[in-house]
Amino acid sequence: MNVPARLPNDTRLDKLAEVAVKVGLGGVAGQQLVMTAPLEAAPLVRRITEHAYKAGATLVTTLYADDEATLARYAYGPDASFDTAPAWLYAGMAEAYKAGAARLAISGADPSLLAGQDPDKVGRANRANSAAYMPAMQPIVNFEINWTIVSYATPAWAKAMFPGETEEKAVEKLWDAIFAASRIDAADPVAAWQQHNANLHARKDWLNAKRFSAVRFAGPGTDLTVGLADDHEWCGGSTSTRNAMTCNANIPTEEVFTTPHKDRVEGHVRSTKPLSYMGTLIEDIAVRFEGGRIVEATASRGEDVLRKVLETDEGAARLGEVALVPHSSPISASGLLFYNTLYDENASSHIALGQAYSKCFVGGGVGLSPEDLAARGANKSLIHIDWMIGSDAIDADGVNADGTSEPIMRKGEWV
Repeated sequence: MNVPARLPNDTRLDKLAEVAVKVGLGGVAGQQLVMTAPLEAAPLVRRITEHAYKAGATLVTTLYADDEATLARYAYGPDASFDTAPAWLYAGMAEAYKAGAARLAISGADPSLLAGQDPDKVGRANRANSAAYMPAMQPIVNFEINWTIVSYATPAWAKAMFPGETEEKAVEKLWDAIFAASRIDAADPVAAWQQHNANLHARKDWLNAKRFSAVRFAGPGTDLTVGLADDHEWCGGSTSTRNAMTCNANIPTEEVFTTPHKDRVEGHVRSTKPLSYMGTLIEDIAVRFEGGRIVEATASRGEDVLRKVLETDEGAARLGEVALVPHSSPISASGLLFYNTLYDENASSHIALGQAYSKCFVGGGVGLSPEDLAARGANKSLIHIDWMIGSDAIDADGVNADGTSEPIMRKGEWV
């Protein structure tokens, strides 16, 4: 029997696996678990698998992604192949979720993997994949199942973040950052997550009691009013799912978030951090909304990719999420750009282009049909892409139905 090499941070890696199962998924007793991961993440996959079986999982199935195989497609695949996606695979995953399986994704892909590839092929492949993945994505975005995302410090990701370091040192630094952001360094990480969830719940409960009709962001380059969907509900921290579980969908998380009204967003906004998307770093995004839709969009870098994103479908130029994150969050305080939305979105308040979460409605959206959601203002799209608009120079106000307002954040911090 081959025993995998033990990593220097072996104890913390095991704690991360424990948090992934106990906090991220909220347990898996009696469930199957479907996991996706980069090849390099096998050491974490094995530990999560161990904890899942100890927690009562009936079967753990892992699907691995290989960056080299992905690049081979762009080097040698015929042009028509970029309009193709494995619908059969995603249909199988959707069937697993329908039968009650939990979902866990390990992120860690090379953020610059597709840099230099034909943007048209990247865009086509992404659209085809998004369309094919929709049956499997719906149970996730609607929180019909318990699911979570954690990360693994791959060498390619580490070198993107710390280009001046040796690979070994870069990986070490990235692991330190992941463990700190994920609260693994606490004496009892599970207890630390319980306290963190309580704090996030207090924030979202306050916002839900206020019943604001909109949130206005103001600061350098930004004067944006995000109207909120009818019957919206703020979420944050651990959340109940329709399969009677309680999960933390993102490890880490610092946000409280809700669903905007797709037709009630007005004004202009500028990004405060770069967006790493499909191998391209999109910087200095500046957009203007009219009637909920982006009508002007520029970027100092990656503008061609941004425009292709906005052309994905009708809902791609509208908002599916607005989230509040304090500037003092641990991820912001680290001063690092992670080139990974799971982390970077938790460094500042943000908005997301595309698909809305049906969970963010009174009653958790239970019983609401697609037509009901649309009538309340929920956006529909093949994409869901978060980008950051908060900083220590941005204020946020809650706008009441009568037009009066009150402060929510000042200089990026909760009031």
